[in-house]
Amino acid sequence: MSSSTAAVVLPDLVSLAGADNPRADFSDTPFWLTVVKALIVFVYLLVSTLLVIWFERRVIGRMQQRPGPNRNGPFGLLQTLADGMKAMLKEDVRPKAADAFVYTLAPIITATMCFVAFSIIPLAGEVSMFGHTTPFQLTDTPVAVLLVLAVAGVGIYGVVLAGWSSGSTYPLMGGLRSSAQMISYEIAMGLSLVAVFLYAGSMSTSQIVLAQSDLWFVVPAFFSFFVYLVTMVGETNRLPFDLAEGEGELTGGFHTEYGSMRFAMFFLGEYINMFTVAALATTMFLGGPLAPPPISMINDGMFNEGWWGLLWFTAKLWMFMFVFVWLRGSLPRVRYDQFMRFGWKFLIPATLGWVVLVAFFRAGQNGWLDWFGDVTVAGRVFPGSSLLLVGVIAVLALVGGWLWDSRAERQEAAAHPEVPDEIDPYAGGHPVPPMPGQRLREPSLAAPALTAGSETTEDARA
Repeated sequence: MSSSTAAVVLPDLVSLAGADNPRADFSDTPFWLTVVKALIVFVYLLVSTLLVIWFERRVIGRMQQRPGPNRNGPFGLLQTLADGMKAMLKEDVRPKAADAFVYTLAPIITATMCFVAFSIIPLAGEVSMFGHTTPFQLTDTPVAVLLVLAVAGVGIYGVVLAGWSSGSTYPLMGGLRSSAQMISYEIAMGLSLVAVFLYAGSMSTSQIVLAQSDLWFVVPAFFSFFVYLVTMVGETNRLPFDLAEGEGELTGGFHTEYGSMRFAMFFLGEYINMFTVAALATTMFLGGPLAPPPISMINDGMFNEGWWGLLWFTAKLWMFMFVFVWLRGSLPRVRYDQFMRFGWKFLIPATLGWVVLVAFFRAGQNGWLDWFGDVTVAGRVFPGSSLLLVGVIAVLALVGGWLWDSRAERQEAAAHPEVPDEIDPYAGGHPVPPMPGQRLREPSLAAPALTAGSETTEDARA
């Protein structure tokens, strides 16, 4: 969206974010400093991956009352490092029917694309590094969020190629199934972010963060946040949506034939992808490196400056990591057809309707919604139209939920007709045992007596 168009549609947020500076200022960032920042981000993600694997095993172990890693290092902190060393030292076996080049290329694509997507995420505001003032992100473009979605689409090739190049039936089925799942949920994920673009007036990540200095978009775009939470779990193949790796159906999915470091690269890619989608959610809905509202008001936003942003960003990131772990330790795997039906028949149509409604309210803010004005809370100014949108959607959601529950109850009643408490076991001509909770009628406890001259008696004599 150009700055002139944004100024017409979104005068308040664009003036706040600065239409003349749609991207972060990298004028004082030499090339060598960009390389240093890239190395810092790389180490940040690797260390976070080591910690989150340990964190996941410990938390799920506590939730399910079984011990997690507690031998290597204090509290088992070095267990993940030991597992990585074991993976590097294991024998590398490749199936005879595999395509050697593509078989090796697939895990490389999966592991590298997630790092590329992290390049446009602002981890903090402007910081001082080696005598230069630079934004703590690698780069920014006017369509930075689209770059993340494009990189995620390329990452799917790693899954498809892994299943195809293995030369085995189950990996091929797993690759096709997981690619269909990831593509379908990327559609809903992309649509959920359109509402954020409408509120921010830009697709630049630094501009989106700056537009949330008064109100995080998780409030006016709460439905988009809900859709994104569902889609990011489906996108990362995590429980309860890890259908690409269903052990009972696919024996492991697209990476069944992988071992040693090739499998470890898929493993690394999955966890880095978790951090990538969580970082995008933090940036789009939770203000990125901005401090939480009570803290951000102290000393005119002192805690929003410098390296403080990295602390807030990391805290929000790990909040999403806990959600990933919590879901894995609590919910069973859903059925594949149910998951795909939920994505295509509910998430995508509902998100399309939500985007239209948000666009309607944002356009009306310049005309028939002007009379609604702004609302001031604790010294902060919030657009009145945004609060009106939240109220309208909340009412519609309650009505829609009530209608959905009523429809589900009718379908459940039709699918499971009421079973009588008492049954006649010989009513159908042959004995039928009672179901749990049923009892037999007293006269029918014995088989009917055979009377002389009856057809049954003649058959018995014969």
